[in-house]
Amino acid sequence: MKKTLLTLIAMAALSTTALAADIKPALVYGTGGKFDKSFNEAAFQGAEKYKKETGTDFRDFEPTSDTQGEQAIRNFASRGYNPVVAVSFAWTSAMEKVAAEFPDTKFVIVDSVVKLPNVRSVVFKEEEGSYLVGVLAGMASKSGKVGFIGGMDIPLIRKFACGYAQGAKAANPKIEVLQNMTGTTGAAWNDPVRGGELTKNQIDQGADVIYAAAGATGLGVLQTAADNKKLSIGVDSNQNHLHPGSVLTSMVKRVDLAVYNAYKDAAAGTFTGGIQANGVKEEGVGYALDDNNAKLITPDMKAAVEKAKADIISGAVKVHDYMSDNSCPM
Repeated sequence: MKKTLLTLIAMAALSTTALAADIKPALVYGTGGKFDKSFNEAAFQGAEKYKKETGTDFRDFEPTSDTQGEQAIRNFASRGYNPVVAVSFAWTSAMEKVAAEFPDTKFVIVDSVVKLPNVRSVVFKEEEGSYLVGVLAGMASKSGKVGFIGGMDIPLIRKFACGYAQGAKAANPKIEVLQNMTGTTGAAWNDPVRGGELTKNQIDQGADVIYAAAGATGLGVLQTAADNKKLSIGVDSNQNHLHPGSVLTSMVKRVDLAVYNAYKDAAAGTFTGGIQANGVKEEGVGYALDDNNAKLITPDMKAAVEKAKADIISGAVKVHDYMSDNSCPM
């Protein structure tokens, strides 16, 4: 009996290993670079987590221009990589083309929707997470002015800005929200110098809390805020550790889970296409609290943001989604 049990356990282990080895994961980043400490790096961490847990390696590619995304996605698919995850709205048209060409390959796109049966579209309710950090910004501000620095000027980033403004005004109806976008091309995600310049300009106008939703450009926002002894808010990954005591919080967006779950589901044979929308209720977005910012978040602030979180989950608070009609009522 003991020998039979051990044999079954060994067979199950071999079966699991074989199943995991059947997939060849690939990952295509956005143009901000793999180690942007934000959106792309969150995707990388999700792939790394899967690799560490299963021993299954993955291949990745860092496009430096908008044209390289389609080339990378097609190249991975043609070489038998499966699933292929692309993390950026910029790869929408590329995904539509390539996924149609390779119907037996599983694809995932993050931050956009592609309506094909072999594509999983993972989107987030960024307005909800931004609302939460906006509440904290509104309560932390002493000047009555807070700022927002976006990356590329697109509806998705205005969605962050709108949610942030709604949260800040919920905490302080009289607060002023300054907003700037870094640019109109993909280069806007990787320009920390420009991010710093915009931040300094907002500080000069009186802003004392600045939220960055700009990929690697945001590193310049956080650095400039710290240099000027002002507070900043990170995005996508938990960026509190980059400037402890200066980063008020981070709007965490679980891009890592989108990647990790794609690989895990593909290996288990449970991968499905369609749209996955992740908000506060689904723990897809939230705010970061750790040792690096604990002293900045007062008990009143913690209570207020937790109430806002509960109200969003219950439906008592409905955060307006800018992308629903390209407006931001406040």
